[in-house]
Amino acid sequence: MREKHEEVWNNCLQIIKDNIPSNSFNTWFKPITPIKLEQSVLRIEVPSTFFYEFIEEHYIDLLKKVLQKELGNEAKLEYSVKVDSSAYNNNVKKSNIVFPTGTAPNLTNKSLPLTAPSKDPLSPYLTPGIKKVPVNPNLNSNYTFENFVEGKCNRLSRSAGKAIGANPGGTAYNPIFIWGESGMGKTHLAQAIGIEVKNNFKEDKIVLYVPANKFQAQYTEASRKNTRNDFLHFYQMIDVLIVDDVHEFAGKPGTQDTFFHIFNHLHQSGKQLILTADRPPSELNGMNARLISRFKWALTTEISTPDYETRIAILNKKAHNDGIILDKDIITYMAENITGSVRELEGALISLMAHATLIKEDLTIDFAKSKIDQLIKKPIRDITINYIKKVVCDFMNVKVEDINTKSRKQEIVQARQIAMFFAKKYTKASLATIGAEIGNKDHATVLYANKTVNNLQETDKLYKTNILGIDKRIQSMI
Repeated sequence: MREKHEEVWNNCLQIIKDNIPSNSFNTWFKPITPIKLEQSVLRIEVPSTFFYEFIEEHYIDLLKKVLQKELGNEAKLEYSVKVDSSAYNNNVKKSNIVFPTGTAPNLTNKSLPLTAPSKDPLSPYLTPGIKKVPVNPNLNSNYTFENFVEGKCNRLSRSAGKAIGANPGGTAYNPIFIWGESGMGKTHLAQAIGIEVKNNFKEDKIVLYVPANKFQAQYTEASRKNTRNDFLHFYQMIDVLIVDDVHEFAGKPGTQDTFFHIFNHLHQSGKQLILTADRPPSELNGMNARLISRFKWALTTEISTPDYETRIAILNKKAHNDGIILDKDIITYMAENITGSVRELEGALISLMAHATLIKEDLTIDFAKSKIDQLIKKPIRDITINYIKKVVCDFMNVKVEDINTKSRKQEIVQARQIAMFFAKKYTKASLATIGAEIGNKDHATVLYANKTVNNLQETDKLYKTNILGIDKRIQSMI
């Protein structure tokens, strides 16, 4: 026979299930266990303090309504948080902690001082058979400081990175936020810091490099399998966490909430955080304000386009590492004419060598000039959402900042929709990311914009001509 507290909670779940998405219900409410009911106070057990905080922040209004429906206006809710491998404070023993609603400590703005898990946590990086530190740092052995060419464009970032490598978590550069356009060397530098830590501290420091999209995929999988605690415990034991391209968290509130708590825990525990993005924190759209505030704590350093001297040094270094002997005039010509990213410079050198090798041509300055001139005419570059917004706004004579406002003026709405259309066409960004970057909209708005642009092209010849003109401008950079 079902106990009264189970019956009340089951009735509550039936209502909750009808009011939130099924995946949210399965993630946040299925793991909850009702414990007891005393008068109008229902006590429930949640798997972790993170669960408690998330429910209080996102579902407390819904819980209040369903409880009052079941128990009357005097209804109250108490949380019993499982204490497994963590402690809420120094006075907590391994027993249940009860937080009455309305009197619970405010966990929203602070991280819990969790201890390390008592057993090996589940992780996509586990290496079977290794007991101590079963974590693959996921570092590319070629991305060292020795292979990273210093110049005016990156001097501050590199100097801070070297200091972190010698004393992770113990410098003023924690966290560090490295930003710059694609291909400037952010990933190389971030991983070089990780390799330096591993060389200096061997197995004493757990280092992990993870791209933001990989972190997002792991979080989604953990939510689906209801293993979020294992996911959190794993990341909370890292000594040096490197997260690449954090701008990809835009439009993903669940991932942002989880990373916020991991960030807080590691920072308060004196662990080192290294973040990279394609823009500074102040320009990250689609991000939770409290996460942005954490990013702004960081030493923010930019890696910009390399100057002439740095380009010379990069080409010489790359040629030396690959065992290539190049005439000084060729290096000079490349450095003078290829003025984009480090990736473009290295790509041009590889392309030049491939041409010379395949057609068995002597690598003369004239031969080099002919091939480099071809590359300059058609540089290979990434098409970004920011670039698309600029092209669209220039063509339609509106300001870029206007399409990020809530303005309903026809020309602004139209520019916003067209930018979303081309972002979907030319980038690999998710619909949520595109919406967050263009007007701070949701994925449904992006789908609607795409449909609208396609329909108008079929019925309005002038509109179609404009779309083709914008498309041509965007393709001019490919």
